[in-house]
Amino acid sequence: MLDPYKIREYFPILKRKINNHPLIYFDNAATTQKPRQVIEAIKEFYEKCNANVHRAIHTLSQEASELYENAHEEVAKFINANGMEEIIFVRGTTEAINLVAYAWGLRNLKGEDEVLVTLMEHHSNIVPWEMLSKINGFQVKYVGVKNDGTLNYEAFENAISEKTRMVCLSHVSNVTGVINDVKKVAKIAHEYGALVLVDGAQSVPHLLVSVKDLDIDFLAFSGHKMLGPTGIGVLYGKREILEEMEPFHGGGEMIREVTFNTVTKRCSISWNDLPWKFEAGTPNISGGVGLMAAVRYLKDVGMENVKAHEETLTEYVMRRMQELEKVKIYGPKDASVKCGIIPFSVDGLSSHDIALFLDSYGIMIRSGFHCAQPLHEKFNLKSSARASFYIYNTREEIDRFVEVLKEIEQF
Repeated sequence: MLDPYKIREYFPILKRKINNHPLIYFDNAATTQKPRQVIEAIKEFYEKCNANVHRAIHTLSQEASELYENAHEEVAKFINANGMEEIIFVRGTTEAINLVAYAWGLRNLKGEDEVLVTLMEHHSNIVPWEMLSKINGFQVKYVGVKNDGTLNYEAFENAISEKTRMVCLSHVSNVTGVINDVKKVAKIAHEYGALVLVDGAQSVPHLLVSVKDLDIDFLAFSGHKMLGPTGIGVLYGKREILEEMEPFHGGGEMIREVTFNTVTKRCSISWNDLPWKFEAGTPNISGGVGLMAAVRYLKDVGMENVKAHEETLTEYVMRRMQELEKVKIYGPKDASVKCGIIPFSVDGLSSHDIALFLDSYGIMIRSGFHCAQPLHEKFNLKSSARASFYIYNTREEIDRFVEVLKEIEQF
């Protein structure tokens, strides 16, 4: 088991006080705090070897290029991909999904084709497909969710057909924390010849994820939700699929050659090798360096330990919250089938009221739809409050959280 008290020493922000109270950060599903190792890695890059990558033969550019390529390799190993060719750096999960939608979907989806999406998805795994369907005319079909927030696998098997070209689902729900059986879904999808895109924004930071074991075609996740900086994310894709796809953005770096034909008066263009084919322009180099530091930190902690710590905290907080009379928790009650995310409500108060009250005691949570309005509609909720945990959170923080909720009940 990891030691959260020792881990906390590496996170400067946790020493802050909010409204004269020690900061308790329970908004980790939105973004995580950064350890000194990540902060120092970014600082050292800018202080010692800042230069553009793959653009020059001078020392700084060579050093920056090596760091940036090493970052791709580290991420590939972290999720058990075949190599850096399958790792594309993007701005985040949202851009990764849009890349698949437009670089693959724009050329492969039409007419009677169908894309299956679950109703527990983040908007970033719904909106791009709805937008693209209006361009290409294919159908977006939705798979329902049970009353406890878990995926309805029977409904999924009834919905999939020979028309299904892509299945899109979250590995972990950002609202309930429920862990979906991605391996099962992928096996069924592949039997119908469909590809599988997994939103791993809430799973890669919390679980030991192997793309080979899951046998998925695409995986999207964000650096800032796994101790890394904002503005950097990852799209994993099977190499044979990425090779067949056309680029999403055009410009520098993603090309091998651009020549002008004097006869046709047109330019002839050939694409660069993977993964650079999908990384047009100057990339977020420092973000890649920071993400590499975050990945190395998590590897040192051990992803099995991360999952075990969160499961312990989740089980503890749900037990403590049973003491509350006006608080309702949504989603499954079994901590072993979910990551450390607790959506809840307090009778008579909006989620924003709850969040503001907690903030006055230095406790940070999320309120609103969490970019997953269809799932809230399933629960008949206008919004929800959400507490989410990570490696630096403790039982003492949960005790304080419950104490303040009791005050809210009295209020």
